[in-house]
Amino acid sequence: MHIPQYKPNRRYAFNMAPMIDVVFLLIIFFLVSLHLRGQETHMEIDLSAAISGEEDTDQQTPRITVNVKPDGSIWLAGRVVPAEQLADRFSAVKEEEGEDLEVRIRGSREAPYSSVEPVMLACTKSGIWKVKYAVVEPEDAQ
Repeated sequence: MHIPQYKPNRRYAFNMAPMIDVVFLLIIFFLVSLHLRGQETHMEIDLSAAISGEEDTDQQTPRITVNVKPDGSIWLAGRVVPAEQLADRFSAVKEEEGEDLEVRIRGSREAPYSSVEPVMLACTKSGIWKVKYAVVEPEDAQ
């Protein structure tokens, strides 16, 4: 059996180029993800007004934002999603994120209730019980 011997003239070094590439890819990924996440909450929707609403300060809870436009179309992750696919999508995200997943519904005040109801039914089918509605404070209440 050959026993390796220590040779003091040999230098060992790490190749840093692949690690730098990975770090840059991660930075780009997180920047793009953050940008897409912000688009969901900044979509132009005329939200309903409510006096009893509370300011949302919890930023740690995993959340899915669903937008319901005035024409009744349901938007999830920047794309139109048929109501039949919502429960499957919610279940998949719930498996990744865990039991404390929250769904925020941003429904237009012009959207009929019949277009918001499938979102709530999909939450029930996938076992998501934390559902919040995005509203604005009425101007006369300020």
